[in-house]
Amino acid sequence: MKQLLRITAVKSLTGLSRSTLYARIAAREFIKPVSLGARAVGFPSNEVEAINAARIAGKSNAEIRALVLKLEAARVQAGQGAQV
Repeated sequence: MKQLLRITAVKSLTGLSRSTLYARIAAREFIKPVSLGARAVGFPSNEVEAINAARIAGKSNAEIRALVLKLEAARVQAGQGAQV
C-alpha cells in the first residue's frame, strides 16, 4: 500500500538526518516530497523503499539519480492520468 511518510518516518527508515535528506534531494539522489498543505510535505513510501533497496544493492550515485528521475516521472505521469 502506498502511504505518504512524514520526514520523521523517512529519517528513521533511511538513517539520514534532515539536512542530509534535503542535500540529497538537491543533488537529485532522493525524491522530492509531495505537498500536503501550506506547511506540510510527505514522501511516497514506495519511492522511499525503492531508493533504500537501490542503496542496499550498492547502486552508484549516478544509478540512484537515474532511479529518482524515473520515480518522479512516473509520479507526474500518474498525476496526469488522474486528471478529469
